[in-house]
Parts: sequence; C-alpha cells; structure tokens
Amino acid sequence: MKTELKSKLLPSYSNKTKNTSLKNSRKDNIDYSNALRATGTNDKASNALGAGIYIHIPFCKQACFYCDYHFSTSLKKKEALIQALVKEIELRKDELKNHQVETIYFGGGTPSILAIADLRVLIDAVYKNFNVVNRAEVSLEANPDDLMAVKAQSGSIFQAYKSIGINRLSIGIQSFFEDDLKSMNRAHSANEAKACLQEATRHFKDITIDLIYGIPNMSLEKWNENLDIALSFGINHISSYVLTVEPKTALKAFIKKGSYPPIDEPLALQHFNYLIEKTKAHGFVQYEISSFGKPNCFSKHNTSYWQGKPYIGIGPSAHSYSKTQRSWNVSNNSKYIKSINNNELPHTIETLSITDQYNEYVMIGLRTMWGVSLNKIEHDFGLSYRVHLEKASEKFIDEELLSVSVISDKEQQNAIKILKATPKGMFLVDGMVAELFLI
Repeated sequence: MKTELKSKLLPSYSNKTKNTSLKNSRKDNIDYSNALRATGTNDKASNALGAGIYIHIPFCKQACFYCDYHFSTSLKKKEALIQALVKEIELRKDELKNHQVETIYFGGGTPSILAIADLRVLIDAVYKNFNVVNRAEVSLEANPDDLMAVKAQSGSIFQAYKSIGINRLSIGIQSFFEDDLKSMNRAHSANEAKACLQEATRHFKDITIDLIYGIPNMSLEKWNENLDIALSFGINHISSYVLTVEPKTALKAFIKKGSYPPIDEPLALQHFNYLIEKTKAHGFVQYEISSFGKPNCFSKHNTSYWQGKPYIGIGPSAHSYSKTQRSWNVSNNSKYIKSINNNELPHTIETLSITDQYNEYVMIGLRTMWGVSLNKIEHDFGLSYRVHLEKASEKFIDEELLSVSVISDKEQQNAIKILKATPKGMFLVDGMVAELFLI
C-alpha cells in the first residue's frame, strides 16, 4: 500500500531560508568527502567555530500579496530602528565570542530600501563587535526598483554596495512578466527586472535571484521563458519557490472571495520538474530543495543553517540558533525599539532537548543533497535515535522516496551511511520528516 502524505509538496516562499527557525536530486560527481565536512557529518572535520549573523530590515514600499514576513510600509521609525539594530549588535557581542563570523546577511522586508550610510553603520557595527573572517560573505536582499531608482539618481549603487563590503546580491525578481508582477503586487516592472540584472552582472559576480512558480494560469512555455531570461544573464544561483497561500495575507483573502484563482498544484509540480531539468542542463546543482547553484557558488549563509552552525538574528522577528537553544525577537518594531533602548533583549528563548536537536537535523538534512548521516545521528544523539530512523524510513525506502548509500570517509577510515531523499521523494520531504520525528 502506497504511503499517502498529506503535506505541502513543494518548496514554498514561506519556507524561504532566511532567519526563521525551521518549524535531491542525486549528483554523481559531487565530492562527498567535502560535502560531508561541509554539513558536519564528519565529526572530526566539522567547523564548530563558524557562525553567521542575520540582520532583519523590516521595511517595504508596499505589501506583496503573498508575503507573511514581518515588515512595515511606514519608514517613520527607520532612524530609531537603525540605532536599535546597532545597539542589539553591541548587546549581543559576547554570544559569539568563541566563533568566527563567516557570513552576514541583510534580509527583510527590503534591505535595499536603506541608504548606503545606514548599511555602512550596520556593517561597521558587526565588524567592531564580532570576530569576522577575511572575505566573509556579505549578502544583501534587494528589489529591482530600488536598485534602478538609486542608480538613476546618483550613479551606480552597485559600486557603492561593493565599497562598504557587500559582495553578494539576492535580487527579488519573482517574474520577468508584467502580468505576474502585478498579480503579486510587486513594486517593480518587467523592464526594471531585466535592466537591473543587466547592470548588476556588470559589477557583481555572486548574484542570486528569486523566482516564483505555480502562479495560476502560467503555462509551461511561459515558465520556460522566465528561466531562459534569467539564465541569459549568466547568473550563478537561483532560489525558486512555489506561490503559496499563507494565513492573514491578501492572497488568502482574494482566493476566498473568488477574485484570484486557487493554486494549481499539479501545474506547480510540472513547473518544479522543469526547473530541475533546466537548471541541471545549464550546470546548476540542486543542493537544497529550493536552491540551485553553480559549483562553488552555493549560498554560504544559507548553507551554514543547514550545517547546523550557530547564528544570531538581529532585528524585529529575527531568529537565533545554537545547538541547544533557539530564540526569536518580538515581531513589532515599536516594542523592539523600546526594549533595546532599555538594554533588554526582546526575545523568547526555547531550550532544545536532544530529541528536538535530532528532529531539526533530520528535517534540515533531508531537504539537502547531502541528506543525513546515520553515523552522526548515533554519535550525537545515541543509538536509539539511529534505530528509530532506520525503522521509520523503511517504508519510504521501499517506495523509492528515500535512498541509503554507503560512502567511504578517507580521513576517519570508516564507512558513512547516508539517508537522503530521491528526486521523487524530494516533493514529499515535509510529509516524510513528520513521520521520522521522535515526539
């Protein structure tokens, strides 16, 4: 009897890897020894000293219909918020005193809404208060309309970003078609999306773009053209998410009223399959369910999440993580500013049990091309956890949704057993991991 998994089948925009707590395809030429070290499955080589910093900029020009992230369309508190961000950085400087910060990520909201001077102040504060490695990855989420508007007014914004240390751009394209952008209430036009990438690729080597698929009535031909346009700019990374209907969003209300068509999941699956095939043909690796990068061009910041490295989230709604605890800041700009100004951290802390840590490792690992190491599970959590996972995964292996492989670890001179999702199983990862959890 086939397993029926009632779950979200596809990587959704709401699961976009940013700073939130986390509530493939096989690639035969992957260097698994390096991959294992990168994900911490080789205990000896795992880099326990690496860490990341996420800074949440909770401002947007307008609300996209599908978005359920924390943001405000009012900039009245911008200056006070910037000052509070700097102060939170200072208040938390000792949290990573035994770690080297390898990545800094500005997310939102819309970080590109900030002036260069604001971003410089925040970057300087991080370098002043933390031990940041040389050539750290410093990423900025940006919208095309912001980038092109500033360029028109004062020359190249891209050069200005580089001058303050930003070396990776994450540009929210979403679609190259005007009707799609209007249906999502995006602030930029199709022409701005293309012009922005044309200019950005002249200045930046490391660029990723967001694309949304599963938009109702989007034909495969139209989705293919979206991908063709994106690939024509020579970018080395794409993050792609299905359009999902989240509670308390405008999209949810529109569908309920009948003014917007419901999501066509079979069509979205076709889009996803085509995305995998198209990117692979152009030399991209699907290293996480929604992340496609050229070799050596994977997101270091997002990969650090999947490696289980610690990170600090700065700003309203930002999440932080260490192996044994998770915390999240209040999702209210005024309350956040008030608490920080009173020298109080406005966060809630959750202590993670061994079982919580196991569940998190399985949930994250199966979303990546590296999978999960049964050896690591036994080493870190205990033999009973490995036995549980092996037994619980049997039915999914029989149905070719999961696979097991044994690889040699030359450094430790032993065999490592890896459990990972098959290409077919990747669609059902969220449902499978729920059955692999220990409660």
